[in-house]
Amino acid sequence: MNATPPLESSSLQHFLAQSDGVGQALFAILIAMSIASWYLIFIKAWQGIKTRSRSARFLQTFWDAGSLQQITEQLQQDTPKEPFSLLTRHALASSRHGKERLHTAGSASEFLTRAMRRVIDEETARLEWGLTVLASIASTAPFVGLFGTVWGVFHALTRIGQGGAATLEQIAGPVGEALIMTGLGLAVAIPAVLAYNACARSNRLVLAKLDAFAHDLFALLTTGSAPVVAGER
Repeated sequence: MNATPPLESSSLQHFLAQSDGVGQALFAILIAMSIASWYLIFIKAWQGIKTRSRSARFLQTFWDAGSLQQITEQLQQDTPKEPFSLLTRHALASSRHGKERLHTAGSASEFLTRAMRRVIDEETARLEWGLTVLASIASTAPFVGLFGTVWGVFHALTRIGQGGAATLEQIAGPVGEALIMTGLGLAVAIPAVLAYNACARSNRLVLAKLDAFAHDLFALLTTGSAPVVAGER
């Protein structure tokens, strides 16, 4: 008596074995998309955890410091590894050099504003790294999978048609196998969509806090007094 092969081990393997170069190429593209998506998910999650932890420690240290000179000395010893300390370092440097460049850079406050805005723009670009790839994978993976299904069904029906009369069992098997590509496309796209939305929200929160801190730091450097909200931090 012949043993019946397990369904879970035969469907995908049989589909790939019966597919031509186009079907196998589409399958490889979806696998590559999945690998790239999960790589970016883990990298962005790890970077986000480190950035939030380091930023919280720096902000606590900043508002607890006795003077700006103390912060300056600390930043000279430790290389900034998150956006808030990097912004502070550039702002402090710009507040010192701005007075020497009034004849070319306008007022000291304008020089400081430009320097801080440049840092915020650079941090925005850094935080958005990888999001374009995630968005592209999320939007294209379902269509790649659907195209693979259509291509697989077309070739399956063509082979069945060339063999003469076909029964329902002969059609259902190849069509069901071809639907695997649609499922794979959705399996690739769904994590990418969720990761993109989570990263975009996290970036908005970080940039909002960074912008608020920039206003407080600007007021501190230009007026010499801490903002009223500083005591609440």
